[in-house]
Amino acid sequence: MSGSLTALRRELEGLAAVVVAYSGGVDSALLAHQAAAVLGPRAHAVTAVSASLAPEELDGCRRSAEAWGLRWSTVTTDELERAEYRANGPDRCWHCKSALMDRLAPLAAQESATVVLGVNLDDLGDHRPGQQAAAERGAAFPLVAAGFTKADVRRAAADLGLDVWDKPAAACLASRLPYGTPVTFGTLARVARAESALRRLGFSVLRVRHYGDVARVELGTDELAAAVEHRQEVVDGVKAAGYRYVTLDLEGFRSGNLNAGLTGG
Repeated sequence: MSGSLTALRRELEGLAAVVVAYSGGVDSALLAHQAAAVLGPRAHAVTAVSASLAPEELDGCRRSAEAWGLRWSTVTTDELERAEYRANGPDRCWHCKSALMDRLAPLAAQESATVVLGVNLDDLGDHRPGQQAAAERGAAFPLVAAGFTKADVRRAAADLGLDVWDKPAAACLASRLPYGTPVTFGTLARVARAESALRRLGFSVLRVRHYGDVARVELGTDELAAAVEHRQEVVDGVKAAGYRYVTLDLEGFRSGNLNAGLTGG
């Protein structure tokens, strides 16, 4: 049975007050929008700001919060100060979500609220230690409880007229680094600059995977021909971000493909 807005609203009503971890993706956007509709000022959307958040994502959160009348604020997280996170092992996301919960849990306690995350049923099958970290700290996943898949989320967002309904997935910038590659401010900034350059060229579904001096560019398969056609602009934009070599992955964009070795994919 597909998730429904009625079921989601029921879940939110049952929580009474929430702090929504609002990253700007379609999942957290739908959750924040509906939390505000159901709970009014008892719904607080909070965006975590750090070097792992692309600047465009923060701008998008701000615009949507203003457009939808969300009660919205930001917090600064310190995951890059944690050696375990910088080491970039398979449990990196656990340390990241722990840093997030360190900021959101006290805020939620002040407001007698529950921290909620935009996790959907499809997310449960991938390697997501961050979900475990959040759940261990008392976070709830209303979209899961309401039976939402990713397709359900996008359909509901479209039905509500939310302009993010077809927004491509945008995981944190650290997900561009293969496990074992240290996470640093400089590396994240380089990835962010390269991806921003590609967006300015009109590409929408993209990742720049970081391999030292080499950038492996993943694009939506329907955009590969455009990348070849505008090869020099792509190369110039990515090299300007600090890479020496630019490669185009002919398999195209695959969400979470750096987890393949962990999940057997």
